[in-house]
Amino acid sequence: MRRSHVTTVSLLVALALAACTNAKDVLEPSAITPPATSTQALPATQGNTAAAAPAPATTPLTPAQSAAILSKTRLQIAPIVGASVEAATPLTAELQTRARQRGITLAGSADQTATHVLKGYFSAISEGKDTTVIYVWDVYDPAGNRLHRINGQLKAPSANGGDSWKAVAPATMQAIADQTIDQFADWLGGKAG
Repeated sequence: MRRSHVTTVSLLVALALAACTNAKDVLEPSAITPPATSTQALPATQGNTAAAAPAPATTPLTPAQSAAILSKTRLQIAPIVGASVEAATPLTAELQTRARQRGITLAGSADQTATHVLKGYFSAISEGKDTTVIYVWDVYDPAGNRLHRINGQLKAPSANGGDSWKAVAPATMQAIADQTIDQFADWLGGKAG
């Protein structure tokens, strides 16, 4: 019965984190209106024979094109919400390392030249000898418009049991940082196609 309760709590936390958004997204009508460039197909009925326009073909980017896009990116990482300082320290250090490896420049918090802002929301849940870290990253443009969401969870053995965040090993947070930067770079390179 205890495990069922913990699993239910885990799912509720995951849903709450996935729903993280800002008031602008809720209050802004364009947030729920499809962009003008999207095509929507209406189901074919007797009175409706309209077909949707085909989606524009995308050409895969060459490695040089991807590198050029990434080199122009200036990523600012906002303060992380939910994680302890001890857990966030290896995360931010690895975000910096992985960004450099991928050719992405990090912008400081006062830097006005950032092209993207990455905001992270974290939760840790200990279940027996394991701890699951649930994370959601929102990617914003400099004007505050959310462009993309990266989310996931990573289950790892607890480093020292007890409190959820104290049980999270630095290697777990480093793995999340690597996955985050890789997914950001893949999204950034894929959207230019």
